Parts: sequence; structure tokens; C-alpha cells
Amino acid sequence: MSRLARSNSKIRTNAYHILLRGINKQDIFLDKYDKDKFTKCLIETKEKYNYSIYSYVIMNNHVHLNIYDKEDSMSKIIHKLCTSYGMYFNKKYERVGHIFQNRFKSIGIDTEEYLLNLVRYIHRNPEKDGISKLNKYKWSSYNEYINNSKFITDIDFILDLFDTNRTKAIEKFVQYNQLVDRLHSDAEYEFESRLSDEDANYCIKKMLNITNVFEIQNYEKTKKCEIVYKISQIVGISSSQMERLLGMNKRTIQRIIKKHNEKNNF
Repeated sequence: MSRLARSNSKIRTNAYHILLRGINKQDIFLDKYDKDKFTKCLIETKEKYNYSIYSYVIMNNHVHLNIYDKEDSMSKIIHKLCTSYGMYFNKKYERVGHIFQNRFKSIGIDTEEYLLNLVRYIHRNPEKDGISKLNKYKWSSYNEYINNSKFITDIDFILDLFDTNRTKAIEKFVQYNQLVDRLHSDAEYEFESRLSDEDANYCIKKMLNITNVFEIQNYEKTKKCEIVYKISQIVGISSSQMERLLGMNKRTIQRIIKKHNEKNNF
């Protein structure tokens, strides 16, 4: 596959990896009808909130979504999904209360390389858990790609990254998804080792006792550098997240961190 651009404005703005997990990691899809119901909920929310799905997988106790949120409706999208499916689940199994963990987790996607690794990671979930071969699993976006169909997934953007010829693009897509690892480990996309943007934003505001992280842009240069370095020491935060949350150039952030480290090691 040809070398991909390091970043893309469409990706850098409103593309996210979303994890919805059952409360206490309990199963929330107990049979095929439950998973079919959730796919219907996805279709309904897409029609209502006009977002794109680049990849998804519905497992027994969690869901991975890779979406492009065109209209900044993330909270509404997730609330609608969880509420609609939660009402169905509670009625069917005669229970009450939340079925999803209270806070969904999201990570912003900032490069095409990250995006493609994420798509592969999502599709390989059934194989990773020993449930099914990725091309045999019904409740993921993988077969929409290889069959060139658009039932739920917006396949064009991803396939065009592989090749402008659709037949060749699908062939390269299949080959890529068969690779266990390339430049990144699948563990990169496990949320346990990385803060979500929401949690990172909360940690920054709490640490600095501020209400808006963009306040940092107005700090005097020396103070700003000290604050940026201090933020970089938060466990689980990345320079890409800092770029998004602080509205600062990633290279500037990395330069500040490097300079501070060199000063401390002198």
C-alpha cells in the first residue's frame, strides 16, 4: 500500500473511536436479536444526527464505533443509542436501571495511519476473543467492505485510502486486515492504558483549577511552557490529545517537553 499522508483535516477534526461497555463489564447482547436491535439503533441515529460510521463491531459486553461526527452531536448520538437500546433490553429481560457504563469513552483520531490501524483492530475483535473469523462475524462492518455494500458503514472514505480502483482497494483492504501488527500494536487502542479526551480535559481543569483549558493560550510564555510540561506528565495523556484540547501545535508541545527534559537532565 502506498504511503499515507501523516494527517488529514477531516480526520483531525471530528473522527473518534468510541467504546460503549456494559455496566460492570456485564454482557448486554445475549442473543443475535439483541445485536440486530443495536444495528437498527445505529441506523436510526445515523438518519437523525447525520454522522458517518467508518467501522464498528458489536461484541457480547461492549461495542466499538469508529465515527465521523459531522455536526458535533457526539453526546446526543451516544445518549440516543444508549437510551434506545437500554429501553429495549430492560423491557425484554424485565430489569431496570442502566445497562451501559455511565461515561462512554472516546479518543480522537488524528492521522490516517491511526485510522486504518483502528479499523483493523475493530474488525479483528471477534478473532482476538476467539469467537469467530473476522469474515464470518455478522455484527461488524468488515463484510460491508469486502462486499462493497453500505448497509450501515460509510466505506468509501476508507477504501479510497487504499486505492481509487474499487476492486484493487478491496483486495488491499483484505490483505491489510489480515496483518496482526504493522507499525502499531493492537494494545494501542485499548482504553485502559489511555485517557479519553473527556477524562483528559477533566484532569487538566482540575489540576489547574480552571474552567476552560483554552485559558492556557493566554498565559505568559514561561508559565505556558511550565503548564504544558506539567500536563504532559498526566498518566495516560498523549501529545495528540494535548494538541486537540489546548489548541496548540503538536510540534510546539513536543518541543516544550523536550526542552524541559533536557534542562532537568543537565
